[in-house]
Amino acid sequence: MSAVSDAGTPPVLEVHDLNLWYGDFHALKQIHMVIQACQVTALIGPSGCGKSTLLRCFNRMNDLIESARVSGRILLDGRDIRDPLVPLVTLRKRVGMVFQRPNPFPLSVFENVAFGARVHALAARTGMAEIVERSLHAVGLWDTLKDRLRHSALGLSLEQQQRLCIARLVAVQPDVLLMDEPCSALDPIATGKVEELIRALKARYTIVVVTHNMQQAARISDYTGFLFLGEMVEFGPTGALFTNPRDPRTEAYITGRFG
Repeated sequence: MSAVSDAGTPPVLEVHDLNLWYGDFHALKQIHMVIQACQVTALIGPSGCGKSTLLRCFNRMNDLIESARVSGRILLDGRDIRDPLVPLVTLRKRVGMVFQRPNPFPLSVFENVAFGARVHALAARTGMAEIVERSLHAVGLWDTLKDRLRHSALGLSLEQQQRLCIARLVAVQPDVLLMDEPCSALDPIATGKVEELIRALKARYTIVVVTHNMQQAARISDYTGFLFLGEMVEFGPTGALFTNPRDPRTEAYITGRFG
């Protein structure tokens, strides 16, 4: 039976008995969690604990690693993402990824945003301008870049590049945004702007963020999962996890005794 949220609605993502191995190394161990719609879920824990590995499971990016082997189930709107009838291109359209460092293509601002929409044939040529404008509005870049759409995206600041990469995802109308330490390459001012964007985007998207910054997790997330040595030690509402952790390992980590 599928999990149900407190509001009585099914979660967007459900993880059941998830295990992942890289060769003989058991990287994720019996992970269980549910991720609710239009919420920000943060994954925290020390380096090497499995946060990014878990994040990449949600759009099957670990499939690119030859030694990776997975058991268990991940359900997207109740359907197993490993179902052979779920095309990988469809999954990655619905579940997009933002990486640690911005990775704009060496193309114009316009073509960066339009790239995925063209791949998925989401609009005729005449409708692409509307998609680009709507996507740049969504990430707060339209007013800044509307007169620079034909300029190279590589000339933007790092913060603008990261916003542009998010706009590129938004353009293909995903359901879930995965963000792997999206602020790690940014200065504090730029980090604050991207955090503000994440809070705004959750009105329309389900967001899962990996972060090493516990203060950031507390600021932006509704739910937090603490991973340690491949295990989901604790998962729950962010406020409760940080103020009243149930597991002594969680308390030790958030109070700085290790990690």
